[in-house]
Amino acid sequence: MAKIETPRRIRGTQDIFGDEQRRFAHVLSTFERVRALYCFQRVDIPVFESTAVFARSLGETTDVVSKEMYTFEDRGGDSLTLRPEFTAGIARAYLTEGWQQFAPLKLTTSGPVFRYERPQKGRFRQFHQMDAEVIGAAEPAADVELLVLADQLLRELGISEGVTLQLNTLGDAATRDAWREALVAHFEAHRGELSEDSLTRLEKNPMRILDSKDPRDRPIADSAPDIDAYLTPEARAFFEAVTAGLDAAGVAWERNARLVRGLDYYRHTAFEFVTDRLGSQGTVLAGGRYDGLIGSLGGPETAGVGWAAGVERLAMLLAEPAADQPEIVVVAEDADYESTAFRVLYELRYKHFSAEAVASGSAAKRYNRAVKLNPLLIVSFSKRNGARTTQYSRGGGMTKARLEQAQDIVRKLIEQGV
Repeated sequence: MAKIETPRRIRGTQDIFGDEQRRFAHVLSTFERVRALYCFQRVDIPVFESTAVFARSLGETTDVVSKEMYTFEDRGGDSLTLRPEFTAGIARAYLTEGWQQFAPLKLTTSGPVFRYERPQKGRFRQFHQMDAEVIGAAEPAADVELLVLADQLLRELGISEGVTLQLNTLGDAATRDAWREALVAHFEAHRGELSEDSLTRLEKNPMRILDSKDPRDRPIADSAPDIDAYLTPEARAFFEAVTAGLDAAGVAWERNARLVRGLDYYRHTAFEFVTDRLGSQGTVLAGGRYDGLIGSLGGPETAGVGWAAGVERLAMLLAEPAADQPEIVVVAEDADYESTAFRVLYELRYKHFSAEAVASGSAAKRYNRAVKLNPLLIVSFSKRNGARTTQYSRGGGMTKARLEQAQDIVRKLIEQGV
């Protein structure tokens, strides 16, 4: 009979287990705790959308749309795409589900996203993001709140040291138009020296040349005009309000005048939290203001600002987490007390104790197996001198009240004759 070959994990995906899963879960639980402090509502959206949602919101010429999306045709002939990010789907839901009535909306979500990229450290084809958005608030205070939320998240995770907030302004529409014209003139003057990718971007998305990694482009990009010379008074005042708000909140930041977002619907604030602790994959959280996005999806012009963070990248920065430890282990050292051990186990769990039972295998080794689980308390049932005995041992790390509660649960069950 031919040996059946077990299918392997798909390249660019991951099976998350053990210490890695504990880091992963800690990032998400911390995110949920911090977002509640800021009164952001949790929202969940579909894993796949009409391809048009992403083509319109991310731009037909971006690498994500042209090279990286998982797009397929369903049985009805509709083009669908696995989400490569969250913002576009949230903006679509805002329009189609009538959420405008609740604006301004503060929303968070998390889950898997999909991009067909070359797998490398901290980057997978199915990876996980956390996302925070404020929709319907045009004031700089919304940008500040999102940035302070992000800063506190990194602090609560214990990874803020060595992470820097880089900040820039993209100005308003008038600013972008004037700056774009100046950039096109600058790059056109150096057309013969640009890379092939940048020549394509020059026609469609000239701002993206500024963050090109191609060595041929860097000198030209570095000598391009800064946006500051083209800021309108309104755009300058907006950026000053954001930076003043961050200063008041005690959030450190530094200006990066080359930090851009290529799509026209981005306005005003753009930001990235970066570190040198992850090699070339240094951005751990990034976002900006996208006041023109919802209009590009067919809705009314609506203010919006948001950020996303990779769960895997944040988890890589965490110290090794402690393994899960049961508070109590219940041991049946004699076969006669196995049912007793399980009855006690279930009652402890009902009363919100984390508990395990050792009631199988060699009776002589059961207590030692319980010790290896490193619980705070061991409850052991055995025969001593022909009578049932209940033994409590360890108990360190448990408060007196918690210890007494556990002992009282066991005592009452024994009185009931379990």
